[in-house]
Amino acid sequence: MPEVDLASVILAAAVEGIGGQARPGQVEMASEVTRTFATGEHLLVQAGTGTGKSLGYLAPALASLVENPDSRIVIATATLALQAQLGGKDIPAAVAACEQVTGQRVSHAILKGRTNYACLLRVRERQGSEQDALLPEPGEATGVGAEVVALRHWAEDEAEAGKLADRDDAPAHTAAAWAQVSVPVRECLGVQRCPYGLECLVEKSRERARASQLVVTNHALLAVDALHGGTALPEFDALVIDEAHELVSRVTGAASVELSPTHIERVARRCLNWLSDDVGVAFLDAGDSLQLGLEAGDVGRVTDPEAEVVAALRSVRLAARAAVTGLAGGKDDETDRRQAQAAAQEVFDIAERMAKLDERDVVWVSESERFGRQLVCAPLTVAGLLRNQVFENHPVVLTSATLKIGGDFRSVAASMGLGGEGDTDWRGVDVGSPFDYRRQGILYVARHLPPPSRDGIGPETLAEVAELLWAADGRTLGLFASQRAAEAAARYCREHVPERLVLCQGDAHLARLTTEFVEDEEASLFGTLSLWQGIDVPGDTCRLVLIDKIPFPRPDDPLMQARQQAVADAGGNGFMAVAATHAGLLLAQGAGRLIRTLTDRGVVAVLDPRLVTARYGSFLKASMPEFWMTTDRETAIAALRRLGDAQH
Repeated sequence: MPEVDLASVILAAAVEGIGGQARPGQVEMASEVTRTFATGEHLLVQAGTGTGKSLGYLAPALASLVENPDSRIVIATATLALQAQLGGKDIPAAVAACEQVTGQRVSHAILKGRTNYACLLRVRERQGSEQDALLPEPGEATGVGAEVVALRHWAEDEAEAGKLADRDDAPAHTAAAWAQVSVPVRECLGVQRCPYGLECLVEKSRERARASQLVVTNHALLAVDALHGGTALPEFDALVIDEAHELVSRVTGAASVELSPTHIERVARRCLNWLSDDVGVAFLDAGDSLQLGLEAGDVGRVTDPEAEVVAALRSVRLAARAAVTGLAGGKDDETDRRQAQAAAQEVFDIAERMAKLDERDVVWVSESERFGRQLVCAPLTVAGLLRNQVFENHPVVLTSATLKIGGDFRSVAASMGLGGEGDTDWRGVDVGSPFDYRRQGILYVARHLPPPSRDGIGPETLAEVAELLWAADGRTLGLFASQRAAEAAARYCREHVPERLVLCQGDAHLARLTTEFVEDEEASLFGTLSLWQGIDVPGDTCRLVLIDKIPFPRPDDPLMQARQQAVADAGGNGFMAVAATHAGLLLAQGAGRLIRTLTDRGVVAVLDPRLVTARYGSFLKASMPEFWMTTDRETAIAALRRLGDAQH
């Protein structure tokens, strides 16, 4: 049976197995993925919401693995939650269908980063300087201490049962508690040195991955694998990257580092027991030096090698190197000492990288109310890393509901290291969406409103928000460019439309607010970035999506500024390549919150007239679903009122 036929048969069986219906876009996607596995050509495939893209790539992946049983395919998702959904739902359904069709069962495994599994050394030896403080007396632990005790018992039960002690399966806990039973990558002693190396749960997870044909991981671990020369993942023959629109930001995050005076002080105190007084004091003083350096300059990018903060970094580097040397030697079983040395080495490495002010990095001073000032360092671009370490040796399928920004794939491809002059080793395919956006939704652009200003959301815009929310009977998802704007709009609507519940991000935990929004159909939810991409509310709960402002990067974002400048220096249009592409992606994601099923109806209201008045407006509109568009407020309000009447 030819491979393309096998993939389509597996797909049909999987769709039938979950009680679904055949979708042309899903069938086309499976055919395109099959072609990619056969030719080695990279594929960018946009599959709109409702296409069923998971089965669209899983069916050809399984067909390929049946035909080539000694090969391995890796799937990388954006988040651990999506990874769990694939591993717990989509893959079992597809594997069962494949076995039904071929009689062969493809082996599969989930693989996460080290800190997602319990560390038996920390669990059994209660190793770590904080644990004694958390647990003053046996049986008296409360709060975080009680969580740590529960996690230890759970981890032992998991190990005894041959399981992996995956954090997703753990009893309820805080991040502080999990930190006491897991170990950062840098502080792991390694299989050879750790007394529990032969039982290590991380190593077991990797063994299972090496023994499996299909491995599901996440973007962060894929980035670690690329950064460290292929040491995090088993060797593979093809790669599927789901939610690929997030890949560049996830890889950028994995390749970025931070350094603060508080962190240096904490590491220095861990090291004091094994250092001479002079070396220990110098390490502590280095944190103070960094604090003074941070306060001496402005918030923003650091480019001057003579700046006081750069001199402070050199002091940190010197003190950390002396600490690393002072911590050398010792006995093999001095676990605390070895881990303190690893932490000091990390401080040295970060300070050295930052102090170089390498042209491939962007270093800047950031400031927040919670953490004060600290230094951040991020790569200027990850295109080269992705091109050389991810796309070089195997075919890659990149898929998402939003990959065509400005109407084509070139912007996204270029940001990933594809799409250079004469580059013909990739292709882009849009398999469409089962939704009829022009019939199901309206895009209303408030052309009559004044353009947004830096002074915050204006009175005319607030009045427009309230009127639209009233017309929609609540049922509104408000996507705002800033927390301040979201809060101002929520206050205004609570005052002027008091009969409707308006929830605002920050009022409570986001998961709780989302649950309230879903359960109360007439409620509205206002928020910022996490709502643009992270919420799925099908049905009449969400009749109106409000976008107050085109989501360009903040003008004071040092990384985005540097990336725009780099494009301009190379002869390109930095604003369009970076800022407009960023905004187009978020607009596509935000507008995509409206239509989630075949029966959804509603309005996306953009309260920023630049979408129709600015030269870049057509580029941004081309990134969004193809709704019927109007700039007439009364038309939008009448449509929302009709939707309400139809429900009564």
